[in-house]
Amino acid sequence: MTFSLSVLRSRSAHPTARHPHGRLQRPQRRESGGQEWSAWWRNDRGSVAAEVTLVAPFLVMLLVFVAVVVHRGVDARLRINDAAHQASRAASMERTVPRAVAAAHATAATALASAGVACRSLGVDTATGGMRPGGTVSVTVSCVVDFGDALLLGVPGQKRLSATASEPIDTWRSVSGNAAGGGA
Repeated sequence: MTFSLSVLRSRSAHPTARHPHGRLQRPQRRESGGQEWSAWWRNDRGSVAAEVTLVAPFLVMLLVFVAVVVHRGVDARLRINDAAHQASRAASMERTVPRAVAAAHATAATALASAGVACRSLGVDTATGGMRPGGTVSVTVSCVVDFGDALLLGVPGQKRLSATASEPIDTWRSVSGNAAGGGA
């Protein structure tokens, strides 16, 4: 029994086996739907570049939006911290508890307004310790910051930020008057 070499080649399982009519053929892998994988891949070529081109601007806008909102929160936190320091310093300079509380509230409100922080609700808690020389005055400023006007897009949400600062009361001053017994 003799076999022709061409018949053996046509029956070979090699990926580039010859078709009986002489053409090279590759084995076809089929998907469950019957589509040829290689044809599917060739038809989809270049689509990743197009998709990235369409999606990239939206991703950049999202990153900028997140950066602006985070910056607003960090900036507000720093300005509230500064307002607490200014308020505690103003309260420590006063000689009576009611005046210290009023000075702390007024200074915190003024500092936040001049810094451009719009609080939905402002709370100023002042702990004076009786305004004794050598003591401390602690002021806690809390502010509810609204993110609704960030980038004019109406970001939902608000956050309560607070900061506490303490200042010493001068040891060598009199609370009700000076050392010679005179008035304030």
